[in-house]
Amino acid sequence: MKKSDHLTKKKLTVHLGTALREARLKAELTQADVADRVGVATEVYGRMERGHLTPSVPNLRKLCMVLRVDASAALGLATGEAVTWPQESEPTSEESPQLRRLMRTLRQLDGRQLTALGYVARTLAQSEAR
Repeated sequence: MKKSDHLTKKKLTVHLGTALREARLKAELTQADVADRVGVATEVYGRMERGHLTPSVPNLRKLCMVLRVDASAALGLATGEAVTWPQESEPTSEESPQLRRLMRTLRQLDGRQLTALGYVARTLAQSEAR
């Protein structure tokens, strides 16, 4: 790889990281939220945002869907119109940061743990109703 190729790749990676960060902040998501939705470690996503790691093509596609950003714009290419992404990738406005953190934790539990936590949640909800 020539030195000029490396500089070009570095510029691309930094531009992409900046675009990802701006889109994440606009969507009011944390790095952990995005990493969880894409299926990468939070540290890996953080390296992408800082311009130290270029995502794979499948991960770039997932990132663009989660952050609702056009891939051409993220890559610094000339673009016409913004792409409309599926509704399922859009976070709901009711999701508070606490709820998103709880959901990340719940996704790590197995079936038995989820069942037990369901009983606790129902008990708490019933005691609040009284």
